[in-house]
Amino acid sequence: MKVAVLGAAGGIGQSLSLLFKAQLPAHFEISLYDLSPVTPGIAVDLSHIPTQPKIAGFCGDDPSAALEGADIVMIPAGVARKPGMDRSDLFNFNATVIHKLIGYCARVCPNACIGIITNPVNTTVPIAAEVLAKAGVYDKRKLFGITTLDVIRAETFVAQARGLDPSRVRVPVIGGHSGTTILPLLSQVAGCQFDDEEASVITDHVQNAGTEVVHAKAGGGSATLSMAMAGFRFTQALARALSGEPGVVEYAYVEGNTDYARFFAQGVRLGRHGIEEWLDIGPLSPLERQELDSMLASLRGDIALGEQFAREH
Repeated sequence: MKVAVLGAAGGIGQSLSLLFKAQLPAHFEISLYDLSPVTPGIAVDLSHIPTQPKIAGFCGDDPSAALEGADIVMIPAGVARKPGMDRSDLFNFNATVIHKLIGYCARVCPNACIGIITNPVNTTVPIAAEVLAKAGVYDKRKLFGITTLDVIRAETFVAQARGLDPSRVRVPVIGGHSGTTILPLLSQVAGCQFDDEEASVITDHVQNAGTEVVHAKAGGGSATLSMAMAGFRFTQALARALSGEPGVVEYAYVEGNTDYARFFAQGVRLGRHGIEEWLDIGPLSPLERQELDSMLASLRGDIALGEQFAREH
C-alpha cells in the first residue's frame, strides 16, 4: 500500500512522515512531496530508520511522481496560522494550494483516498470536492477533512478533567474544524457525566486549543506535533480498513447524509473503498443541540466560500 504526503517538508509533514516510517507496517511505501528542495533529503534522513516501509522524496512544481500509484494521499501543505490570525485568514493562500494539488490527484491517482489537513478545513474540503467533480472522479466515500485533532484534544481534556487514562477515553466530535463549529459530544462519553458548566469549559478548551498553541509558541508556529499524531491515527485507521479489517470507525469532515450542511464532521465506518457507512450523530443534550443549531450558519458559509472559489478557478 502506498501513502503520499503532500507538504512533507513542513512542520506537520515532517512529523507525520516520521510517524509513518516508524510505525506503518512493512508492506507500506511512503512517498514525500514538497516544493522545497530539501524534501528528497528528508526521505534519505528517514530511510536510515531501521523499519521496513520504503520511502522516497520528491520536490519541485509537479507532484505527479510522488502520487503515482498512491492509495492514500495526506495533504498538510500550505501556510500555518500565526498569532492574530484565524482560519479564515489562511483562505486565500491555502485555497490555491489545495486547488492545484487536488488537480494533480484527480489526474494521477483518481481512485486514492484523500485526507485534507490544510486549513481552513471547513472550506478546503469543499474546494477539493469541486475540483474532483469537475474532473469526473469525485467519490464522496474517499474524501476526508482530518478533524481527528479535535477528537484527540477532546479525549485528552476529558481524561484530565476526570483523572482517566486518555487512551481509554472516546469522545465524538461533530460539526466542522474551526472555532464554534467544533462540537464535542460530552453527553456521549461512556462512564462520564458533565453538568452544563463543566461541558462548556471543556468544549471551549477544545474549540480554542489551536489558538492556545499558536500563542504558546510565541509566533513560532501552530499545532504541528499533535496534528501529525492526529493525521497518523486517521491514516492508520483508514489503512486498516482498506486492507479489509472490519468495524473501523473514525470521525472526519465528509460529505455525508445529514441535513445540517453538505459537509459535516461525523462518525464514519471505513472499509475497502473508503466510507462504508455514515453514522448517526446520536442523542444530544439540550446544550449540545443549542450549540449545533448556532454553528450551522457559520459552517454553511465556510462551505459556500469553498464552492464559490472552486467555481471561479
